[in-house]
Amino acid sequence: MTDKYLEKNTVISGIGQSEIGRRLPQSGLRLTLDAAQSAMQDAGLTAADIDGIATWPGVMEDSQPGFSPVSIPDIQNALGLNLNWYNAAGGRESTQMSALINACMAVASGQAKHVLCFRTMTEANAMASGVRSSVLGTASNRVSGEFQWQLPFQAFSAANWIGLVASAYFHEFGATREQLAQIPINARRNAALNPKAIYQEALSLDDYLSARMIASPLCLFDCDIPIDGSTAIIVSHRDTISDLKSIPIRIESICGPLIGKNTWDQQTDITRFCGEGAGDRMWARTDLKPSDVDFAQLYDGFSFLTLLWLEALGFCQRGEAASFVEGGHRIARDGELPINTHGGQLSSGRTHGFGFFHEAVLQLRGEAGERQLAGDPRVAAVSNGGGNIAGAALLVRE
Repeated sequence: MTDKYLEKNTVISGIGQSEIGRRLPQSGLRLTLDAAQSAMQDAGLTAADIDGIATWPGVMEDSQPGFSPVSIPDIQNALGLNLNWYNAAGGRESTQMSALINACMAVASGQAKHVLCFRTMTEANAMASGVRSSVLGTASNRVSGEFQWQLPFQAFSAANWIGLVASAYFHEFGATREQLAQIPINARRNAALNPKAIYQEALSLDDYLSARMIASPLCLFDCDIPIDGSTAIIVSHRDTISDLKSIPIRIESICGPLIGKNTWDQQTDITRFCGEGAGDRMWARTDLKPSDVDFAQLYDGFSFLTLLWLEALGFCQRGEAASFVEGGHRIARDGELPINTHGGQLSSGRTHGFGFFHEAVLQLRGEAGERQLAGDPRVAAVSNGGGNIAGAALLVRE
């Protein structure tokens, strides 16, 4: 059976995650193998069943140590895989969701039956050794491309770029830091129930408002946490459901368009970003609507991006996101739209969006333990990235 939108022919059949921590002793390859083997066990598959691999952004150990230290050949050799298809998306020139999008297309078109997708990071170890200080790469690299125009203005990292956008948004729509604070406060509250989360202790509004400023209006608690760890997601054809051990989660809609300029800081309207195009395209590929979504895992590399995603995916109107999260009630686990139920990247660690898919599947299966949502959730929205690398997806348990 085929569908106009090919991702509807695919399911997430297995999920796995390694230990998540800071300065872990395991190598990137060891962490990836732990996640991959856990995902195969979860799906009831063996290495002989895996005939595809996808990752984002591909190995980048020379230019940005710790950012993406494991290559596809590393995993293929370690697991002894025979691959019919494989792909590593091209870094900053592709959406963070590209590994999963590519896997869906490969499975739906018959290039592969079971594709292992992985995202591995050892940034905490790399930063501890002083070899990586920003997205500019190592100190020995000559700055080029768009960075050569940002560096003279001391825009060293995404915190500077997003801080600029957040400042403009606050000015235009009257948002406040007290409202923005509800994103990290909610994340920390949820992380308290996640044994893998980096930060689990309570975060109060006073703690937030007194924290060190990073790039106004963003403070320390508005920034996600570099970690060491790996997450694996297996995408399979829905015709294989009867062979699977796990509860399959169907990919209802997935996309990663590039609408507007391919930059973080030169959009036509600085208070908008590419998430709006991703939201429009995601909804265009389904009959579902925002009111059908039971919970959302929204990218929070910086807390302000979550506000933009709430608007981009249609959960509130333009300029209303700060009011939507005010007080934290709507986005709490017992609210009308629970978000980032595992603590997000602000508290559980930066997994570049793969952790959101992992958590969404756990919640849809009813396997999230103490943090499991009530009410038998069946539809989840997931977003990845900000700026020019945005992607969005809808996951459904049928």
